[in-house]
Amino acid sequence: MIDLKAYARDGFVVLPDFVPIEDCEALKARAAELVAGFDRGAAPTVFSTVDQAHAGDRYFRESGGDIRFFVEAEAPSQLNKIGHALHDLDPVFDRFSRQPRLAALARALGIQSPLLLQSMYLFKQPHVGAEVGWHQDATFLRTEPPSVTGFWIALDDADRGNGCLVALPGAHRGPLREWFGYQGGELVSRTIDSTPWPPAEPVALEVRRGAVIVLHGLLPHASTANRSSRPRHAYSLHLIDGRADYPADNWLQRPDLPLRGFA
Repeated sequence: MIDLKAYARDGFVVLPDFVPIEDCEALKARAAELVAGFDRGAAPTVFSTVDQAHAGDRYFRESGGDIRFFVEAEAPSQLNKIGHALHDLDPVFDRFSRQPRLAALARALGIQSPLLLQSMYLFKQPHVGAEVGWHQDATFLRTEPPSVTGFWIALDDADRGNGCLVALPGAHRGPLREWFGYQGGELVSRTIDSTPWPPAEPVALEVRRGAVIVLHGLLPHASTANRSSRPRHAYSLHLIDGRADYPADNWLQRPDLPLRGFA
C-alpha cells in the first residue's frame, strides 16, 4: 500500500488513485451544501498563514471542536477553508475519514493508537486562492514526542498552475522550528530552533484527484497561490498518536469533544 522506505527518506509519499472519484465528488457536494447553509455575516474571520491575524479571533480559537468557515485575505467574499472538526461533526466527512482504508494506512505508518485530531476542507479558489508559506504541521499540532501525520486528499487535480503542495524532501529529519500556541492566554508564534531549512530542492507534488499525500509532521511544505481559472479543492486530515502527550498550550483544544480514533 505504501512505500515506507520512501516515506522515511523523503518525509512524504504520494498514493495515486487512493480515493474513488465518486468519493471526491461526494465530499465536494457536501462542502457545497455546508457553504449554502453558512451565514456569511457570522464569520468575518480571515485565515492567513502570513500574519496569523486570525489568532486573536475567538471564532478561530474555538473552532477545534466545531465546523467553522474562514475567508480569503485577498477576497473576503470567497472561502479559504472549513475547519476543524468536520470528521467528527458531519456524517459525510465522518464516514469518509473513518473508512477502513485510511485506518489501514495509519496502521501501516506505525501509528499504534491513532486519534483523528483535525480536519479541513481547503478551497484554494480560482484566481484568489492564497499561498501557504513553508511550515511544519507539528508547529500547530505539537505532541511529545512528535507524532502528527497528515493525509492530504486531492479532490481536484493539483499542479503548479493551481497551487499544488511543495515539499523539501528529507527535511523532516530536522528539528521543529516554530511553535504556535497559548502563552499567557494569548495565541503566539515562538521560535524553538532557528536552524535554516536544509538546502534541499523543493519538489512540486503534482497529483490527479483521488490521490492521497501522506505528510510527516516535521516535513517543511507549502503551496503556491492559485492564479489559474481552475479550483484546487482538497481535504486534509491530521492524526496524532494517542500514546503521545498533547500539551494544553496547543492552539487546537476540544474541551467538549473528546478525541476518537477510526472506530
